[in-house]
Amino acid sequence: MKGKLWLAPLRGVTIRAFRETFAEAIRECGFAGAYAPFIPANPGIRVGDRLLDDLRPFPSDAPSALPLVPQVITKHPDAMRTLLRAFRERGFDRADLNAGCPFPMIVRRGRGSGLLRTPDVLEALLAAGCEEMGPGKFSLKVRLGVTSPDDLRALLPRINRYPLAALTVHARTAKQMYAGEVDRARFAEILAESTNPVIYNGDASVARLDEVPEGVAGVMVGRSFVRALGARADAGDLLRAYIARSQEELCGDVPVLGRMKELLTYWCAVPRWKRLWPVIKLCRTVPELLSLFPRSAPNAQL
Repeated sequence: MKGKLWLAPLRGVTIRAFRETFAEAIRECGFAGAYAPFIPANPGIRVGDRLLDDLRPFPSDAPSALPLVPQVITKHPDAMRTLLRAFRERGFDRADLNAGCPFPMIVRRGRGSGLLRTPDVLEALLAAGCEEMGPGKFSLKVRLGVTSPDDLRALLPRINRYPLAALTVHARTAKQMYAGEVDRARFAEILAESTNPVIYNGDASVARLDEVPEGVAGVMVGRSFVRALGARADAGDLLRAYIARSQEELCGDVPVLGRMKELLTYWCAVPRWKRLWPVIKLCRTVPELLSLFPRSAPNAQL
């Protein structure tokens, strides 16, 4: 593997409860750390413990928890400064800006990948982030473009003005979402022209990760890793542990089931879970879900 391996931020999935439950699997795969799912920074933001609850180190009881990089999504530099200061007050010396989220509502509002359409705003955010966190302590996660794969390359001279910890590039456009092939040729151009370390992201094939171009600072993996967890022999036991941890955190069956179904939308690509998926979708209580996989042989009936 070239460079470091990082766990990608998947909103609603790679949250603190997930990182703690699957900590051993995360370590086994050789991850150097994780990027936390984004936290919005809007004008008038009030930062409290509840907003930052997801940022507790994982696993929380380990002598040396893996590094965690908090991520912000915004188009407001002043609001972002407020959130970054809160990160620093809680001991984080790194932070990341999400300029890669491809969901249309986010893009239309000028956040996530929408920042590629407002270069001045993006540059103002980079300036604020590098000033608040310090040189080499702020990073940017981005797509190749919104509809054109040439957007990022056109903006690269402006991005290169800032001393980033990393430039993580998902080698698709926002329009592609997560479908279609990654554009390795465009990624190679960005890698060659960036003055900041570049992390490769977006390739769903774990088997091909060693084929990324020479010179990458790391590889970020999300969906492929989460899907692979469903193929583990102990997947059922891990899911039970995730349910138990979520029951401690959430109130009632509905939010717990919602969280589990979010994870299982990835696992249902695995045959043993795919067969159960039509029944899982109909579960209305946690005991109903638990009844689908016996504790002693979690995969025996899947």
